[in-house]
Amino acid sequence: MISRGIYSATCSIINEDYSLNVEATIDHAEFSIKNGLHGAIFFGSTGQSQLIDLNSKKDLISKIANHKLKKKFYLGTGCNSLKETLDLIRYAYEYDFKEFLIMPPAYYKGNTESGVYNFYKHIIEKMPKIKIILYNFEKLSSFLFTPEFVKKLVVDFPQNIVGVKDSSYNLFQNLKIKNFLIFPGTEAKLLDGLKLGCSGTISAVTQVTHSLARKVFDDFEKKKEQSHNEKLIAVRKTFDKHNLISALHSYFSVKEIKFKNILPPLVLLNDKDKKDLISELDNLNFEISKNEAA
Repeated sequence: MISRGIYSATCSIINEDYSLNVEATIDHAEFSIKNGLHGAIFFGSTGQSQLIDLNSKKDLISKIANHKLKKKFYLGTGCNSLKETLDLIRYAYEYDFKEFLIMPPAYYKGNTESGVYNFYKHIIEKMPKIKIILYNFEKLSSFLFTPEFVKKLVVDFPQNIVGVKDSSYNLFQNLKIKNFLIFPGTEAKLLDGLKLGCSGTISAVTQVTHSLARKVFDDFEKKKEQSHNEKLIAVRKTFDKHNLISALHSYFSVKEIKFKNILPPLVLLNDKDKKDLISELDNLNFEISKNEAA
């Protein structure tokens, strides 16, 4: 079961024909875990979940079902269709995956609390044994979870709603629920969140900052002096100047060509922005091959 720690919203590796490279996607998640992460979540926003077809998601699920790191792999759904969301959950459940990061359906604006409540209620009624991490990301879903609404969901579904990823950053400072996981969606808020009782972070950029973020987390747990948080925040802010999917794939593609494809309408950074990204990271004396926080 997902617990306190540092997790990535892992990238999806895309082939030239825009199909999902399942093996490479799994290998990338494994690399991040071996370099410090407590786990990796497939098919979050950075995993291009809204753009990847259901069959490809199922293919990956079947491949990780017997993986040695299965207990460190978690799943987002990334489907706008309620039927497809349930279809994917049922399929994953058959492979003993029971925890899911679920965002309310995107695209339509004006989502209401009653509508979003019914969305989660229906999922839980159909799959009563699963655990759900709510995904608070108003920018993508056009819905902002309030502390009061999260509390209502937890009260009504205490066995199912176990945590939240807060990428709108209106919850992690104010939400207080006993035995409830709260993950700010950026490592820039990792330490502040931990001080407030949060559980760690689920972040796209931890695929790059894995060792630094893990060091900050471990030092906090051991009550040691913090000496890496400033650099961790600076690296994250450098990526935040760009679309994260574009920036991460552009950064990784410098050394690994398999990252050069992303799904339309997304594109890699243009040459200038890519050069600026690399230059700023160089000025921070940061590169992924040595971000072990030595």
